[in-house]
Amino acid sequence: MTDRNIGIRVVMLPKHTNPMGTIFGGVILSHIDVAGAIEARRHSDRRFVTKLMQNVDFVAPVHLGDVVTFYTRTLRIGSTSVTVQIDVEVERLGPHGDRACVAVTTAQVVYVAIDDDGNPTPVTGS
Repeated sequence: MTDRNIGIRVVMLPKHTNPMGTIFGGVILSHIDVAGAIEARRHSDRRFVTKLMQNVDFVAPVHLGDVVTFYTRTLRIGSTSVTVQIDVEVERLGPHGDRACVAVTTAQVVYVAIDDDGNPTPVTGS
């Protein structure tokens, strides 16, 4: 599966910045989780919980005003889980009005389908 979807797109605001003037990594991690959960829900009407987030390596900072896009693609659908890859890229406006696209990180997240009691349950089509 090579097709990817836009999970979410957000603009980074002053409330997202750390003392260094860049965006908190935790803000990006939170959006990764939301984008991945949206992708998992495309495969089932079940509720999902985050089981595992792996391979998160920040290779570039995110700045105030950057437009951050969280691209998603399903890697695997198991009996009770969905594994999603989330690629994070920013659109950054340069000093002369030029735009640059910068890769920030990639993560793989495993979501587990749960029933009303919080127990793993089979992933079923919606």
